[in-house]
Amino acid sequence: MAAFWQQRGRRQENGGLGSVIDGLGSVFDVLLANARLVLGVSGAAVLAIATLAVKRLIDRATSPRDEGDPKAEQKSLEESWQDLALIKTAPKPPKKQRREDLSEPLLSPARPVVPGEAPDPRGCPAPLGAPQVKSSPVRCLTLQEKLLSHSSQLAVPEIQASLVPQLARSICTQLQNFLRSKCPELPFGRFFLSGALLDGLEVLAADHIHLMLPVVLDAGLWSLISGEDTVVRNPQYWMVKRIDLGYFPRGCSPWDRFIVGRYLSSNVLNETLHKLLVASINWPAIGGLLGCAIHPVVASRELKLEVKHDQVELSITLFPVVEMEDKVLLAVPPEGLVENLWLESFYRAEVSRVKELDAGDSGARQLCLRILNGVCRSQPSLHKLGGSPVTHVILHLSDTASDWAEESLADRFQQVLEELVASLEKGVLLSYFNPKINLFSGLLEEEIDEMGFVLYRAISEPELLL
Repeated sequence: MAAFWQQRGRRQENGGLGSVIDGLGSVFDVLLANARLVLGVSGAAVLAIATLAVKRLIDRATSPRDEGDPKAEQKSLEESWQDLALIKTAPKPPKKQRREDLSEPLLSPARPVVPGEAPDPRGCPAPLGAPQVKSSPVRCLTLQEKLLSHSSQLAVPEIQASLVPQLARSICTQLQNFLRSKCPELPFGRFFLSGALLDGLEVLAADHIHLMLPVVLDAGLWSLISGEDTVVRNPQYWMVKRIDLGYFPRGCSPWDRFIVGRYLSSNVLNETLHKLLVASINWPAIGGLLGCAIHPVVASRELKLEVKHDQVELSITLFPVVEMEDKVLLAVPPEGLVENLWLESFYRAEVSRVKELDAGDSGARQLCLRILNGVCRSQPSLHKLGGSPVTHVILHLSDTASDWAEESLADRFQQVLEELVASLEKGVLLSYFNPKINLFSGLLEEEIDEMGFVLYRAISEPELLL
């Protein structure tokens, strides 16, 4: 009891500080006892941490200093900073939710974007509790990498690549059997398929293929005349002339029935075959046998069949073809009054030359050609550049640019674009196999302007085409 009064007297000597401390201690005890009930678990934890820190501050303030310890004051200050840090780092209790808050949406509605205004990055806050992941810098691809990546997307689906040639060959066999039985007097050669799909240059989809109908002529009865020596003055076309009519009158050749003015008429031959395709062949029966629907295109000037299968849709174009004097001539007369002309085709020579050059230096010409064909196919304004024009530009460049390795694909691609733009500016693209032929001669001025504009922009930004 005496010790109690001694201690009480000592507290009174300190100016009544002991009574104040006792009062605060009792208040803290009441708060801690009822904190869990009033504030909940997390709130009670926060209050307990804060109370502990304050009590430690008070204890150090009221406890007698050790006069012999010179570091006592410094130690007391350090402990005070630690206690303050403890209070600041204590987690804040969650805000009590009001009833009216329940009717508010969790996310604020997005502000409508005004056209031409940049989106506000603050308008899309990160969700609460989501980990803050440090975004890695975006890697910019080079043109070389973009071209190689784009080329992998051009592959024809495997089902089409296998089914289309098989289906086209079956139709080819059925058509040849029909013509041999219907027109046995016409010596057609063996029909065969042609096109970029068979040569590995087709892209995106195998939806068209060519069917060649060889017209077998007796070299002693027929000869070729260049279109450059005719009224059309176009070296790209040829005329097939019937000769020695004095010794071998009409009727000696089975193809004499298609003569117009002593020339084998490609137009008359096409019209005859068109009538056979439309009116004489039982396509529903052939289609039922092959598991597809086959319809001849009636309104087309070309000999064309539309084929619909469960897995593919295919367009087959038929071309009567004459091969004489190392020339391959197709029955594709130009529009107009002249109906006896045959178009010289360089497709076989183009593909053969490109593959030969690639085999010689392990080049990427075929890869570059496939990418450019894909570009022309996907860009409506560039459709007429695909195929022969692009191939001839690549062949011309092969004579001057020796590095066609895959590592130089971007440089060669850029160079092809520049050459195409230069040719379109002049309106002239000379054939690689016959410099007298301008491959742009059949284009309209509006078409040249549109293609030139698209490619001119692509020179500075080739990615626009991919």
